[in-house]
Amino acid sequence: MKHIIIGTAGHIDHGKTALIKALTGRDTDRLKEEKQRGITTDLGFTWFDLSDGSRCGIVDVPGHEKLVSNMAAGAVGMDLVLMVVAADEGIMPQTREHMHILELLGVKNIILVLTKCDLVDDEWLDMAEAEIREELKGTIMENAPLVRVSSVTGQGIAQLKEVIAAEAAKTVPRDAGGIPRLPIDRVFTMPGFGTVVTGTLLSGTITRSDVLEMYPLGRTCRIRGIQVHGRDTAECAAGQRTALNLADIDKKEIRRGYVVAPPGSLYTTSCIDVRLQILADAGRSIRSRERLHLYVGTDRLVCRAVLLDHQQLQPGESGLARLMLEKETVVRRGDRFVVRFYSPVFTVGGGTVLEPQPRQGRRFDQALLAELAQKETGSMADVCALHVAAGGIQPLALAELARRMACPQAQLMPYLEELEEDGTLHVLRMKREIYLWDRGQSLVFYEQIVREWAAVHAAHPYRTGIPKEEIRSRFMKSVKTNVFDDCLRILVQEKRIQERGGLISPAGFAVEKDAFYEKTRQFLMQTYEEAGFHLLTLKELGLPERDLENVRDILRILVQEGTLGQVTDDVWTMQHYLDEVQTAVRQHFEREEVISYSQVRALFGTSRKCARMIIAYTDAIGLTRKVGAETERVKNY
Repeated sequence: MKHIIIGTAGHIDHGKTALIKALTGRDTDRLKEEKQRGITTDLGFTWFDLSDGSRCGIVDVPGHEKLVSNMAAGAVGMDLVLMVVAADEGIMPQTREHMHILELLGVKNIILVLTKCDLVDDEWLDMAEAEIREELKGTIMENAPLVRVSSVTGQGIAQLKEVIAAEAAKTVPRDAGGIPRLPIDRVFTMPGFGTVVTGTLLSGTITRSDVLEMYPLGRTCRIRGIQVHGRDTAECAAGQRTALNLADIDKKEIRRGYVVAPPGSLYTTSCIDVRLQILADAGRSIRSRERLHLYVGTDRLVCRAVLLDHQQLQPGESGLARLMLEKETVVRRGDRFVVRFYSPVFTVGGGTVLEPQPRQGRRFDQALLAELAQKETGSMADVCALHVAAGGIQPLALAELARRMACPQAQLMPYLEELEEDGTLHVLRMKREIYLWDRGQSLVFYEQIVREWAAVHAAHPYRTGIPKEEIRSRFMKSVKTNVFDDCLRILVQEKRIQERGGLISPAGFAVEKDAFYEKTRQFLMQTYEEAGFHLLTLKELGLPERDLENVRDILRILVQEGTLGQVTDDVWTMQHYLDEVQTAVRQHFEREEVISYSQVRALFGTSRKCARMIIAYTDAIGLTRKVGAETERVKNY
């Protein structure tokens, strides 16, 4: 079922609260002061049913100029607005300001309600309607349906309900599958129940079993109960006026403007990048670093507007800006906002949030401006790609992307698969998590490996590659090992790099086997063949100190080729001797359960020192393991 929130707007004392009472039979003025003075000072809430049985929530907003902040808070989540104009007064200053605020907040469905029609005759009504229509030309209400009513006599109320039903049918349903997000507009305590918060659920669904977080406070809280339109319910959905009875949190800790959402689903921020639009009749311009009142969601803050692409914005102009907030709040891309001058206080403009977590950048930075332009006009896939690319060569976890975009992972996946298909992203599907790697950044990573390799190769011409862990430590230290391995796998599949024995080098690279290489190879083969089981350390080969690093690299190549085998960190021999060791030790275990150093020495006709090296080798390959005395081993297979 579609859930509709209807709001009122209009000048003070034009009959908004009386109209709601005529529609619903209930008075939304709840404060003693409101009843004494006969004017609305804070938000009021009630509901009524349409002809098809749908229940509509109604938000009654104050009309006084000094209470615009309350009006802006109440406008959040409105699907349809009744713009109230008294027939005996016509359009007044707050009518225009409320109209501007609705336009800035993106409210498009408006019904113009001409109230107090019982106070004037038909001729006056015709003239008033004509004047109102003339004044509204070029505004969002130019083609709004108009209904004449009297809350006193009931004139036009039935017709208004019919028009509301028709306009409500045109509204777009809220995103029930999104992350639950409830901007708080009221906080109070009920005896026997505790803390209660109310607001319009902008997206998602909340159930009584949920544990939520209070942003930007950072406190989790349990739900004791949920009410929608005064009735207890097990859950509430996007588009409904909702009251939550919360445990584990005190009323004094919460204020209007806070947001209730699942833990870890949103980021708080004190800086946002926006498209800022100045009203055509604002009366003055905005300069960079101008101090302003900001109304976003149900929150009211003070900020400084740093203009990114203008020196100043004149009435009617728009530009990109960075709003530096004086306290933290919670917003997401696409949220609408209103700004008013700090002093004197009046509405000057508003706009749309483009990036709640902006990167560093200076005014007139062309790369930053191009990025924001794409976030403003681009698709969800474009914005996903921008966020992933902004992470640099480090793959970005899908969970982190979802949090940055305040969007469920499941809703993002179709866009990510689209980006994977067109080659923009690599999607790394791990066992428990999905990571996203920008293809352009993967090429940057490849170029970093190539540069690192060029430096290594210049110093060590016989080295076959850089150890994987060295590359990870150098470029992707914070990336999980399995994710890093997947990144390398992608570059191998693309034939950009090759991996041999845990060593990374550019694809197609092979060591140049020059005269030094061939001379060293022949020397090593002859020396190790003649030495047999009298194992030699590298220094015992008698080679010049200056050549030892290159010799080590040549030894590694011969091991990779299967000619030599490595016994310990500093000892090599012919591979066929190591094969003989494995065969002889296995045969020994067919006769006896334990093998000792002295038995190894006797088997291979070598020294005790070399016997220890041979046992270290069989331990390393898992053929033997220590038991009892240090000198004894048993089979380990």
